[in-house]
Amino acid sequence: MKIAVVTGASSGIGRAFVLQLDADEPFDEIWAIALEEDLLGELQKEVHARIRPFAMDFCNRENLTRYGEALKAVAPDVAVLVNASGFGIFKTFEKTSLDRLFGMVDVNARTMMGMTYLTLPYMRQGGRIYNMGSGSSFQPTPYALIYGATKAFALSFSRGLNVEFRNGRRGIRVMAVCPLWVKTNFFKMAVSDKTISYFSKWVEAADVVKKALKDMRRGKDVSILGFNMQMQVLGVKLLPAGLVMKIWCKQQKQG
Repeated sequence: MKIAVVTGASSGIGRAFVLQLDADEPFDEIWAIALEEDLLGELQKEVHARIRPFAMDFCNRENLTRYGEALKAVAPDVAVLVNASGFGIFKTFEKTSLDRLFGMVDVNARTMMGMTYLTLPYMRQGGRIYNMGSGSSFQPTPYALIYGATKAFALSFSRGLNVEFRNGRRGIRVMAVCPLWVKTNFFKMAVSDKTISYFSKWVEAADVVKKALKDMRRGKDVSILGFNMQMQVLGVKLLPAGLVMKIWCKQQKQG
């Protein structure tokens, strides 16, 4: 049984991945994982593949075990894994609760690693893994500190694992997807005050996914949508980190 697995599937980029993957190729099932079980059920109306919903909160580490048990029970051929679950909080480090900080690390980084590890035994040659990074993958982001650090992990993890697979001749591709600001429900949780107030350019989730699928076919290990984002990444590479953070803080009217 050929399947795709998508976390964060109920809305935003995860949902856009479900719709575009289903339109691009046939799957027997798409395992759609997210918090909102009712929204996962609604996906079935929009796709051809059978949706197998999993209502999971990855702040609860037991849900990774539950996912691993589901794989073992079915033993599917996982053609695509999309690690799109995640959240951010725009606030100073010391004013954010430790539970929420740990939650970001668990959902954004630990879950990405765990989902990948558990899925790999069920992936064959030609398998594809998409990991959600961000524009903040390339630079430190004061006032969104832990979110940015987890997205830097996503970029480094994806690129390094892609090389391991290439050198080990596994025939599995891994790519980090690193967009600018995306119009999703992410901001309902992330924004609680004016800590972060400058958003340089908005992009649509469907456009991010369309570019990611194209970049995967082209053999890239990072997908960056748009000229603005490409120039930002280039600038971050060329400028000292201290200056990059100073510019960021000035944009956000901090410091």
